[in-house]
Amino acid sequence: MCLIDISEPLRAGVAGWPGDTPFSFTLNWTKEETGSVNVGKVIFSTHTGTHIDAPFHFDNEGQKVHELDLSLYVGPCRVIHLFDLPSIGAHDLAKYNLAGVERLIIRTDSWKDRSVFPTSFTYIRPDLGSYLQKQGIRLLGLDVPSVDLPDSKELLGHHSLHQHGVHILEGTVLYQVEEGDYELIALPLPIEGADGSLVRAVLRKI
Repeated sequence: MCLIDISEPLRAGVAGWPGDTPFSFTLNWTKEETGSVNVGKVIFSTHTGTHIDAPFHFDNEGQKVHELDLSLYVGPCRVIHLFDLPSIGAHDLAKYNLAGVERLIIRTDSWKDRSVFPTSFTYIRPDLGSYLQKQGIRLLGLDVPSVDLPDSKELLGHHSLHQHGVHILEGTVLYQVEEGDYELIALPLPIEGADGSLVRAVLRKI
């Protein structure tokens, strides 16, 4: 089985949202101290690296991570390339036949330096939510840290997708991924009450 890992490696200094909890891993106990095992401690934001947004992230009445349907994050998906666009809306997807596609991942290559949190990247226009719903798409994945720009307070992309039943996967690493059909596995952690979760996201060529 050939799996393509599309997850951001988690390490000290991984680019995170400005002001959010930085990622850290330390050994709480060492084998020398315990005589038997090493035991680590991890501190991170729920939106570190490759992650899913639960609707509760931007809607107090929205589902939390432990309430999400896991089938959203496992199954056939389509990867397409949309390069050199400041934003993506319905018009940009019109040329694609998305019949039967439930999970769509868009490679934009607009996050040029993954070691630094970007000030600008390709974002989602509000008309995309309705279009994706009409196509039957339930999950949208992107290679950027958010479907909205960092300075957005209205979060029009998030709300448009949510209102049309489209869930969100952000921060995927797609530099080596070609267009085509794959199987996606990107399961969130079962964190009760959470607004989002890190995932180990992989693709398998169909």
